Amino acid sequence: MNSLRWLLCFSWSALLILPQAVADETQEALEFELPKAYYGGTVASYWSPHLDTRIYVDRKPLLAPKGTAVVSLNKPVTSSGQPLHGELSWLNDGNKEFGKSTLLELPEGKQWVQIDLENTYAIYAVLLWHFHEGGRVYFDVIGQISDDPEFKTGVTTIYNNDYDDSLGLGKGTDKEYIENSDGRLFIPEDVSGRYVRFYSRGNTDHDFNNYVELEVWGKKK
Repeated sequence: MNSLRWLLCFSWSALLILPQAVADETQEALEFELPKAYYGGTVASYWSPHLDTRIYVDRKPLLAPKGTAVVSLNKPVTSSGQPLHGELSWLNDGNKEFGKSTLLELPEGKQWVQIDLENTYAIYAVLLWHFHEGGRVYFDVIGQISDDPEFKTGVTTIYNNDYDDSLGLGKGTDKEYIENSDGRLFIPEDVSGRYVRFYSRGNTDHDFNNYVELEVWGKKK
């Protein structure tokens, strides 16, 4: 009787564990390549109830379906304004280091950058680096994904810290954050699209809009 009870318990446990084991075999941890940290300068003297005051946060491994990879590298880039410094192609050339040689600067006010992935992908992670030579806070950061290059239909917002609707795209509840070499990781949930766009409106250092790299991880649908 005891042997039968043990066997039934073991069989039931195996059934509970099996689906998770199968799911794990279809996924793998994404390996992000991060640039060197910049230790000079001082963090911006800025405080807001909407600010995440942490600078570096330990990230747990992010699991995604096997075959998920960077799908944004060297894809076509457009923007709302002409660059004041740098080239649009610098946004997704793979160079995430700090310094003027990687800086893409757009004019002041509401601006956006956009990558055409050239195919529709299931998107599992997005990493954004603004200029991170010093601890700046960038304002009204909004990230969106769509199959419409004009972002008029089928738009999914994956991040919005525009708490007072300055950009006219709706109030956001996400936190402002202090920029650093880790970039900011966004994890979309069940989102697919061809175009990835990020807005901003200046920072704590000046009114211009600075970008270094936008990296999109996905898998073709």
